[in-house]
Amino acid sequence: MMLKRKRGQSAVEYMVVVIIVLGAFLAMGNYFKRGIQGRWKASIDEVGDQYDPRAANGDVSRILIANTTTTVATVDVPGGSYTIRTDQSDSTEIKRGVLRVGAF
Repeated sequence: MMLKRKRGQSAVEYMVVVIIVLGAFLAMGNYFKRGIQGRWKASIDEVGDQYDPRAANGDVSRILIANTTTTVATVDVPGGSYTIRTDQSDSTEIKRGVLRVGAF
């Protein structure tokens, strides 16, 4: 009878130890998470200033020139007629200017 009681007692002791270890891991989780977030922030800060549209000055002009020619011809044949359509498009796009990005 004594032997069964000791086995049960050691199982309970193991469970208590496991619960204490899991509680310690859960309590330390916030510290690990904050440490990782701190390292991410330090790495991102080392990259430098990022693009901010509020700090950008731009003077860009865009010119789009398009020319379209459509030709429709009617051809008469015995028993009727049909049409031939020809489309030709030319376009040119020009961008000029300066975009300055500064910091606050």
